[in-house]
Amino acid sequence: MDESRRRFLKIIGLSTLGLSGTAVVEAFAADKADRYLSYEQAFAGKKWAMVIDLSKAAQACDGCRNCIDACHRIHNVPDMDLPKNEVKWIWKDNFEHAFPAQTHHYLEQNYQGRPSIVLCNHCDNPPCVRVCPTKATFKRADGIVAMDYHRCIGCRYCMSACPYGSRSLNWRDPREFLNETNKEFPTRTRGVVEKCNFCVERLAQGLMPACVAACKEGVLSFGDLNDPASDVSALLSKHHTIRRKPHLGTQPRIYYIV
Repeated sequence: MDESRRRFLKIIGLSTLGLSGTAVVEAFAADKADRYLSYEQAFAGKKWAMVIDLSKAAQACDGCRNCIDACHRIHNVPDMDLPKNEVKWIWKDNFEHAFPAQTHHYLEQNYQGRPSIVLCNHCDNPPCVRVCPTKATFKRADGIVAMDYHRCIGCRYCMSACPYGSRSLNWRDPREFLNETNKEFPTRTRGVVEKCNFCVERLAQGLMPACVAACKEGVLSFGDLNDPASDVSALLSKHHTIRRKPHLGTQPRIYYIV
């Protein structure tokens, strides 16, 4: 029996047992997420996280877009002609806006007016997952907040729920604004929301996220928080870090060294 037939029968079986539609969708999403770990060389972390060194970024990254360009090129993120239609996976924002609850005199002296790298926080307690009516947004076992673009109906509930502005709606057909297309990653359609996926397709091949691989200054680090030998665990044990809007209880997995 091939994999597609086996998965189909699994879903039908769950429906026959009388499970609700939501339960069936969740089972399907979980099954799909597991397929990312089908390669022998895949990274199989239990709690993926990223550490961004703002002190290094302040010295080395003014005007640098290596991480942004690499991410957007690999994931077919369009370059829209109007700011209101902008689609972004990783971008830069002023420190004061990115960390409104963290600013104080001594931090502002070093970072005021400087851009900070921001992206989806892949929260431990993601509000976007709770509000998605079709389960197009779901949380994987390794903590990555992922998306199934085919299930997205463009309701934008997730955009309203996300307190970090980490999601973008394709108001126009994004494929019309791509100068080149990466055939190994799907393009999206008009009316679909998208965001950073922590490069799950690269992790499945044993590769670091595109932004981390493209950063030559050591600003970005990625790894498994459950692994004490990982780069992120080592950095968090040695440095004071902050997270975006921690008072909201979303428990972001993006940490910033200051």
